[in-house]
Amino acid sequence: MRSIVHAISTLALAAMAVTVSAQPGYPSRLVRVVIPFGAGGGNDIVARVLSAKLADSFGQPVIVENRPGAQGFIAGELVAKSAPDGHTVLMGSIGPMVIGPAIYRKMPFSTLRDFAPITMIGSYPLILIVNLSSPAKSVSDLLQYAKVNAAKINYGSASPSFQLTTELFKLRTGTAFQHIPYKSSAELVNAVLGNEITMAFQDPPPALGVLKAGRVRALAVTGPGRHAALPDVPTMAEAGVRDMVVMMWMGLFMPAAAPPMVVQRFRDEVVKALATPDVRDKLAVLGIEPSGMQPAEFQKFIAAEMERWSTVAKDAGIKGE
Repeated sequence: MRSIVHAISTLALAAMAVTVSAQPGYPSRLVRVVIPFGAGGGNDIVARVLSAKLADSFGQPVIVENRPGAQGFIAGELVAKSAPDGHTVLMGSIGPMVIGPAIYRKMPFSTLRDFAPITMIGSYPLILIVNLSSPAKSVSDLLQYAKVNAAKINYGSASPSFQLTTELFKLRTGTAFQHIPYKSSAELVNAVLGNEITMAFQDPPPALGVLKAGRVRALAVTGPGRHAALPDVPTMAEAGVRDMVVMMWMGLFMPAAAPPMVVQRFRDEVVKALATPDVRDKLAVLGIEPSGMQPAEFQKFIAAEMERWSTVAKDAGIKGE
């Protein structure tokens, strides 16, 4: 018995030694940052900017691998099932990591069970926009219009994240906008420009250009404070809609069994990169507020987000197959 206990203790110490020694030699080869979206979008831009900085810090190549499709689940499943050695990292966002599980019954991964959160990169609010010909000059105008025209009001969304945000708005305001899905944010903006829909919640990158050109009207932002690029646009709270703070976010994840010291090392290097002026300037252009949460803090945040959006999906009756 003593020999068995001794053997187990020896193996445990050896395992600890491997974990501890994982940090100094990490990374030992190329690191893949897998993102669930195509090239050219905001997530892709941020991933490539950060990857260049991380490659300099690590002394190893850090490449971005685009794996779009299936609401972002293809990329998530790939990373969840990869070797937990820190050389395959997922750049996940609220959509596939939180909104997806809130809506879809069958998932190829569990966000809380299959991943080790590294850090949140940053977050950004959505902007409520309408066509310039809309009678709504404010959120209160929109709500009044919705009451009078209940049979013909609608909204567009380019992803489940935008859909659930609008469903939360409906729950908070007692309105009944009908949903019209679109394939991309560009299509959604064009739908507002073409007056095909009553309103839409949109992310800053595709919205700011048409807003600054005076081609659409912004009624409110979903952040806790006003957006730096839209200082004259009120928050939802200022517009009279309470409990409507919604922030989209993007963050990094490793497979669940990744060594904690490797996770921490990656997080610390990301925080250093986020502190550099060129990265901060790039995020500012995209309307993203840098974060840099510790792994444990990010884990708690994600758990709270999942509970919140699961409740919204249930209350709104939104469920996918």
